[in-house]
Amino acid sequence: MSETDPPQRTRQRPRDTDRRGPIGRLSLWLFGCLTSGLLRALGATWRIEVLGSDPRRADPLEPTHLAALFHESMLPCAWLYRGCGYSVAVSRSRDGDLIEATLRALGYADPARGSSSRGGSAALRGLLRQLGDETTVAVLVDGPRGPARVAKTGIITLARLAERPIQPVAFSARPALRLKSWDRSLIPLPFARVVCAYGQPLRADSETAQDDSGEQALARRLDEVLVALHHEADGRLL
Repeated sequence: MSETDPPQRTRQRPRDTDRRGPIGRLSLWLFGCLTSGLLRALGATWRIEVLGSDPRRADPLEPTHLAALFHESMLPCAWLYRGCGYSVAVSRSRDGDLIEATLRALGYADPARGSSSRGGSAALRGLLRQLGDETTVAVLVDGPRGPARVAKTGIITLARLAERPIQPVAFSARPALRLKSWDRSLIPLPFARVVCAYGQPLRADSETAQDDSGEQALARRLDEVLVALHHEADGRLL
């Protein structure tokens, strides 16, 4: 069935924010403007250092469109890629509504809403459509509830179906705060040194990820690569 088929549209689940009244939508918009403004001001003081091959400067005929990072890196990542029209998978929770509002104000594309705990299939379909439209997408692979630094297999399925490599990305900063949340979110302080580390892309073809065990093995490999990147970025700041 095509995307423009009317029966398909009638079965689609309305977005949570669409069911809010005018005051609710206005509140979300104001929240996005405020938080994005604060992040822009904070990020403007950071000194960014890149480790590895930046895919944004690669051969435009062979772009990397699927990025993987841990939930803890969300804040510096959101600032670094502002205004690029990228998309990030966001959960359908209330926190997800707030994150979406901030990302929109930062110049991100419409997010695919859903996660491993709620609406995962809808998010997968949305991300596949965006990748098909040549939109770069990012997945917080250990979200939305953890455990921290343990990737779900959803990104492996996505990479296999979309036939796209997975680009691992990790961030570190000093001086910085760590929230007391499950992911220990990284918040670089004003004038911090922020390191963005890129790893070698991982491929999830039909042979290596043909069943659940294959996807789990690739997810654990992705964990190892991301953790190693975090250690490399941390070491750069010593």
